Amino acid sequence: MIQRGLKSSLIGIVFNLVLALFKFTSGLIGHSFALIADGIESLSDVISSTVVYLGLSLAIKPPDEDHPYGHGKAEPVAAIIVSLALIVAAIVIGAESVVLIRTPHPLPEAFTLWVLLSVVGVKLLLSRYVSSVSEGIDSNAVRSDAWHHFSDAIVSAFAFVGISIALWTRNAAADDWAALCASPVIMFNACRQLRKPFAELLDTAPAPQLEQEVRSAASAVPGVFGLEKCHVRKVGFHYYVDLHIVVEGTLTVRQGHNIAHDVEDAVLQQVPQITEVLVHVEPEEELLTPSLKR
Repeated sequence: MIQRGLKSSLIGIVFNLVLALFKFTSGLIGHSFALIADGIESLSDVISSTVVYLGLSLAIKPPDEDHPYGHGKAEPVAAIIVSLALIVAAIVIGAESVVLIRTPHPLPEAFTLWVLLSVVGVKLLLSRYVSSVSEGIDSNAVRSDAWHHFSDAIVSAFAFVGISIALWTRNAAADDWAALCASPVIMFNACRQLRKPFAELLDTAPAPQLEQEVRSAASAVPGVFGLEKCHVRKVGFHYYVDLHIVVEGTLTVRQGHNIAHDVEDAVLQQVPQITEVLVHVEPEEELLTPSLKR
């Protein structure tokens, strides 16, 4: 499944390179800064897709001596870099727009509208495809990449409106105002996309539904009287569980060990998202002898 994420990133790199050249050329010939700004956005998409590809390639590497827990953290790091690249792109577009609003320049050419219409269509399709891949592999990096494609479509849509107004009113600054209006939209989406990868790096608990599935699977194992703790964290494409089960206090160590193994097997079989389960055995308090109570 991870190969789908790598493939989507490669497709994004190729498409964005072509689109960036197409937009830059059309913007220069057609006197449209909004279209040139759109080209900048596509170039940042190339960078983001490349970062996602490298991040995914590293994240799927197996554990080694220096990284006993694997390289999964590379995936949210890649997502953060992509979101930060979006913020930088928004700032650059906004700053250049302000400069050009105050600088007289020719009206954009009408043919740039057709260029933008085609770009919006391509980027929406690409965003939808990458988004479906991100949901399939539960990747924040690929999800951020999808939003980067969508933000490119937003910039193109604003540029279309701006050029249309500029041609209608004969005011070339409308094109630059459109690029300026797109800037905060891009920045807002970028900041919103930062939340999930930051949460993953901080080992924030995932959706409660996943924890409930783990608890249900563990509780159904014979010999388990209850669950004291259940902590789930996401590392790259995998979920890890720390689980404290309560068993009868008079059991032998071997019996408790066997129950722990049964719990681990049950969770791994019934909750396919889980990669590893660490089970800690707790004796049932009321069955403890007085000398063992604390």
